[in-house]
Amino acid sequence: MQYIHSDKAPKAVGPYSLAVKANGFVFVSGQLPLDPESGLIVEGSVEEQTFRVLQNIEAILESAGSDISKVVKTTVFVTDIANFQAINKVYSEFFGDNRPARSLVEVSKLPKEKALLEMEVIALA
Repeated sequence: MQYIHSDKAPKAVGPYSLAVKANGFVFVSGQLPLDPESGLIVEGSVEEQTFRVLQNIEAILESAGSDISKVVKTTVFVTDIANFQAINKVYSEFFGDNRPARSLVEVSKLPKEKALLEMEVIALA
């Protein structure tokens, strides 16, 4: 088992690893739309926040020796299910023809104020 860190992604906001590589998989912890340099939430549209989350995930996967094309499962937590289509637009552009299995769940709150979504992924190593 290997704990993954990345200088191109935001630091973990709690006592956990950005990702863990084990048994041929990379398990990426939930990522908020945090700017990697400032550590602050990207305040913008849900599309901008979705893109930032996916960029953070991509950086973590690269640090683990994987990439976005190897994602097999995503879980998306949103504070407003009405953002479903806007998230789908950015998500589908980012993943292209790679269409991992996905769950999307509305939640009442996320760990950081002003975050509209959080996403975690499982990828092949």
